[in-house]
Amino acid sequence: MLSAFQFQCHFVLIFLAASKGETRYLEVRDAGEDEPFLLLSEDLKRELSAGQIYRRSLRCIDMLSIEGLFTFTANQPQLHCATFFIGEPEELITIDYDFVNIDCQGGDFLKVFDGWILKGEKFPSSLDHPLPTSQRYADFCESGNIQRSIRSSQNVAMIFFRIHKPGNGFTVTVKKNANLFPCNVISQTPSGRFTMVIPHQHRNCSFSIIYPVVIKISDLILGHLNGLFLKKPSAGCAGVGDFVELLGGTGLDPSKMFPLADLCHSFHGSAQMKIGCDNTVLRMVSSGKHINRVTFEYHQLDLQETENRKENSIEEFCFPSI
Repeated sequence: MLSAFQFQCHFVLIFLAASKGETRYLEVRDAGEDEPFLLLSEDLKRELSAGQIYRRSLRCIDMLSIEGLFTFTANQPQLHCATFFIGEPEELITIDYDFVNIDCQGGDFLKVFDGWILKGEKFPSSLDHPLPTSQRYADFCESGNIQRSIRSSQNVAMIFFRIHKPGNGFTVTVKKNANLFPCNVISQTPSGRFTMVIPHQHRNCSFSIIYPVVIKISDLILGHLNGLFLKKPSAGCAGVGDFVELLGGTGLDPSKMFPLADLCHSFHGSAQMKIGCDNTVLRMVSSGKHINRVTFEYHQLDLQETENRKENSIEEFCFPSI
């Protein structure tokens, strides 16, 4: 049975399941079409890599993971619509307005949000994003021709819109840009390996996995300065400016999730943890004084692993939810 959070993220989970050859069909209010979401296969991505421009129409509720030209045309009043964009961890997303025909005075709107927002919960959270929440919105009806190109601060972004009059709509071009130091990330897949580096920056970075997972940290460097490791307190991470925490919960916002473990000592080796929550987040807090780095891998937690709890894990959480 799907949890409430998984139901709210139905388009995310459908997209993620597609990478494993699975599909999930969930009813979407105001979707505008009865067909399942169009999911892009790896074969199609390879074909488009030759320089072809991918084009298609947008649905009222949609998910995109590829560059291209996308058009939405209302065939009836569409009042609650959103398109979610996701890239690889090391990619940023640029959204260009090519054509917009909406009635701002009549109550229509078209907004880009830097990140994702679902049921009032944001990713990245307000604690982890470089901009205040009010500046993360780009409202076409307010900026018009002034701001026709918006770039995200991480590998996810979204547009949400309301269009009353049939025939009105918009066209956007979506592009991907390289991000040398990825910070906040939502994983496209339930398994993978990632190294997060924060080079002398005072910022917090979260890596979100919308699946129950086994996560294994293989390398953690904190407080690295001139080749030396600074001594850390012997107990806990209270008052430490640089540390990593593992979070679990049923929502999207890391700041509203339950803290499962804190790591404030550098180590080389292996620390594994089973987290059966709907959403797992590895979050690095950095003072900006040092170069901090963490390498970890993860894979989806299956039923057999939940029953076998004698492995070398730190602790196990959220198992009643899976």
